[in-house]
Amino acid sequence: MKLQNYAMGQWIAGNGEGKPLYDAITGEVIATASSDGLNFGEMLEYGRQTGGRTLRNMTFHERGRMLKELALYLLERKNQFYDLSYRTGATKADSWIDIEGGIGNLFAYSSLRRQFPDETYYVDGDTAPLSKGGSFIGHHIMVPKRGVAVHINAFNFPIWGMLEKTAVNWLAGVPAVVKPATVTSYLTEAMVREIHASGILPKGALQLICGSANGILDYVESQDVVTFTGSASTGRMLKSHPRIIDEAIPFNMEADSLNASVLGADATPGTEEFDLFIKEVGREMTVKCGQKCTAIRRIIVPSHLVEDVQIALGKRLASTTIGDPRVEGVRMGALAGKTQVAEVRERVEQLAEEQRIVYGDLDQFDVTGADKSKGAFLSPILMVNENPFQNTRVHNLEAFGPVSTIMPYDTLDQAVELTRMGKGSLVCSMATYDNDLAREFTLEAAAHHGRILILNRDCAKESTGHGSPMPLLAHGGPGRAGGGEEMGGKRGVAHYMQRTAIQGSPTTLTKITNVYQYGGAQNETDVHVFRKHFEELEIGDTVITAKHTVSEADIVNFANVSGDNFYAHMDATSLEGTIFEQRVAHGYFVLSKAAGLFVDAKKGPVLLNYGLDECRFTKPVYPGMTIGVRFTVKEKIDQEKRSEDDIAKGIVKFLVDVYDETGETVALATILTMVKKLDQN
Repeated sequence: MKLQNYAMGQWIAGNGEGKPLYDAITGEVIATASSDGLNFGEMLEYGRQTGGRTLRNMTFHERGRMLKELALYLLERKNQFYDLSYRTGATKADSWIDIEGGIGNLFAYSSLRRQFPDETYYVDGDTAPLSKGGSFIGHHIMVPKRGVAVHINAFNFPIWGMLEKTAVNWLAGVPAVVKPATVTSYLTEAMVREIHASGILPKGALQLICGSANGILDYVESQDVVTFTGSASTGRMLKSHPRIIDEAIPFNMEADSLNASVLGADATPGTEEFDLFIKEVGREMTVKCGQKCTAIRRIIVPSHLVEDVQIALGKRLASTTIGDPRVEGVRMGALAGKTQVAEVRERVEQLAEEQRIVYGDLDQFDVTGADKSKGAFLSPILMVNENPFQNTRVHNLEAFGPVSTIMPYDTLDQAVELTRMGKGSLVCSMATYDNDLAREFTLEAAAHHGRILILNRDCAKESTGHGSPMPLLAHGGPGRAGGGEEMGGKRGVAHYMQRTAIQGSPTTLTKITNVYQYGGAQNETDVHVFRKHFEELEIGDTVITAKHTVSEADIVNFANVSGDNFYAHMDATSLEGTIFEQRVAHGYFVLSKAAGLFVDAKKGPVLLNYGLDECRFTKPVYPGMTIGVRFTVKEKIDQEKRSEDDIAKGIVKFLVDVYDETGETVALATILTMVKKLDQN
């Protein structure tokens, strides 16, 4: 079978015989792959003009709903991918990470749409006041880049590696060209075929290259984004491509790193943390046969516990059955191919020149349900390095397989220094129940790691573990790990958008952002805003309320109702040395009274008030002062119906500007209301 590339809306088999792809278990040829004949320049331009145009015209909410629909579609068809995944050498548990973990990223970024407006762009951060009188302000908006995300992925996660990135760029409004590692591209191709069959993505949103993508970087442009996952050496070569440099193209690199796990001094044998540590290290050595960019390569333990850790880990690894992942009881499958086995063997032999193997053998191990000579099998290899400050190859050389090294430390400073000697990693972890120790370690080590997990009995049941990047947390790391960052929730989406500073009057920036800017023009209407349906409200619609003169009785009554008898409100003799001139009204009284002034009490389109944002009390309110409210439509957020019977509605944010008799603002807040729509379809 010859794999096909998906380019410019068509399935295209490359010219020539193609590169053979092998079953990691049996050694049989599964398929061949070739990209000969593809025009990479035309593919990128097709993505920009066809996919990009459509995605940019969709709002964040529309893109998010698209991701959810796609995730549901793929989840219903997930089982078909498992049979093919076994051929990559993955067990069912390994495949779950790749297949359902990948689909989970689509769900996660679909849900993230609620943190964005129902617009094609995003208003970022707070307004910056740029003038004394308030007539000149600044803000930031973020718009989708008008290019393509080119994803060059690794062989170890053919599905997750694609979906964890494309979920982010699609939510941002940017199309993708995906280049999986050819050795396992048959699984990526199967997923892309199903995505295409769904018809959910717009044309040009996703293209696939199964064969070589050599030369594709010759065609990238300044609005494109390139991401790379794989070896640091390959990443550095790609990052230095003249086109990347000349066009100043964002290049996000996530490279394999020498991740470490530290056993806290308190986590001695017999403690829950010691057992959790052994379990976690053993799992990270054997999941995906250790072929994970986040796998634990360096096991850093107190000097007097080296032997205990060695024995416990040896026992755990001895219980790991190696073989065909489809056979009952097999817990570790094969590496992706014999090329990977040869590379790992070479690295182990190099490491063994400075340290000793204490568990496992490169040649002598049993395989269940398969022919060891035909498949890409390897035993877990556990090593010990007694002098990690002198024998430093372990901090510079990675065996990308089920290989890890125990090394001792005497002080926390030494433990931190050993983690730093890896020169930057994607993840570091520590097993400890001492929170002071956890704090000190984290603050000292954080600069060298993209993520730190503190593992203990309190979080163990729900912890996703050392090696699991989470969709809404940043994944990446400094130094050897590439210096990049992907996923990370809204942070990741921003990677595919251009942040632009905008300047002008509050009224102008209100129009540009579709978010009311303080000091902008207000539209006073005869009809109270609480009498208007969602569609009828416009940004800037304002109610100027009646006024109320605050009295001492108001302060006393509010104290009685609320129980807030703070001295500044109740004891005029205690104000010396404070900023207050006399008894001051409670801030929450001011806000509560404001609600009494701006609320229209009769039943209408407003269904409920469900939140309060950005509440600030900016000036003391004393008895005798008179307050009023400027109540303005600040922002509108559409909501989809959850069911046929659900009420069609949207969220409206109102700016509550409470001012005194001089016209000066004394309190500012944003309230969130749920408002019914006229159209109930």
